[in-house]
Order: sequence, then C-alpha cells, then structure tokens
Amino acid sequence: MRLTNYTDYSLRVLIYLGLKKDDELGTIKDIAEFYHISKNHLMKITHELGKLGYIETIRGRNGGIRLAKHPKDINIGEVVSKTEEDFHIVDCFSQGGNYCVISPTCKLKHVLFEALQAFLKVLKEYTLEDLIENKDDIYQLLRT
Repeated sequence: MRLTNYTDYSLRVLIYLGLKKDDELGTIKDIAEFYHISKNHLMKITHELGKLGYIETIRGRNGGIRLAKHPKDINIGEVVSKTEEDFHIVDCFSQGGNYCVISPTCKLKHVLFEALQAFLKVLKEYTLEDLIENKDDIYQLLRT
C-alpha cells in the first residue's frame, strides 16, 4: 500500500507544527524549506488541513499557521483517511473500474480489502503526539 505525496506532506506539516510551542507559529515558507517541498503544494495542503480543522491560519504581519487541536487529539488514521483520495489498491475496488473475468469468485480482492482494513486500524492507534514524542531529536534537526 502506498500513500500519496499529498497525505505524506499533510502528515509532515502536522509534525512540523506539532513541534512548535503553543504561541509559536509556523509558515508555509519555513515548512517548504525544511522539507524541500514546493510552496505551491503546501499552500493547497494547508488550506485543506484548515478546512478539516487540523490547523488554523493567523493573518497579519506576524501571521502564520498552527495546530488547531492538541497533538493528542489528532488521529493519524483519521488524517490519512481524510487526505487520501481513495484506497483503490486494485482496479476492482473502484466503481466503474475495468471488469475482471474472475471478479465474481475472486478471493484476492477480499484479501486485499482485509489488508487495507488492518493498515487503517494500525494507523488509527496513533496520534500526532505519538509521532512527535522524540520532540527534542526532531527539534534539533529543525535548527540545522
């Protein structure tokens, strides 16, 4: 299973912001430079993360972005489920996908569906707080 860059970058934004102190704001420019990611991609991602209620934007001269929730309240499985466009591992998962001649009796799609459910179940066991518990180590990387 593979996550899209969109989800990967969404998680990176949340990790970056999770490392900030309560009154400290991050900027798209800083995040883009730290991760070597396009600012244009991050603008779309931060906009969506804001609509989903994970981050908030502070406008003005000293504005920026910050988490809208405490890291322990941001579930990784939920973020992945909301940022992934779909989980069509194989074509028969999608409606209107190519018809496979063995589809009516195929066991593969059931095995893959079960694997997908296990994947999402594991992700739902973690929060952003779990991902940043080594905050000091990550923070050192931010400073370099």
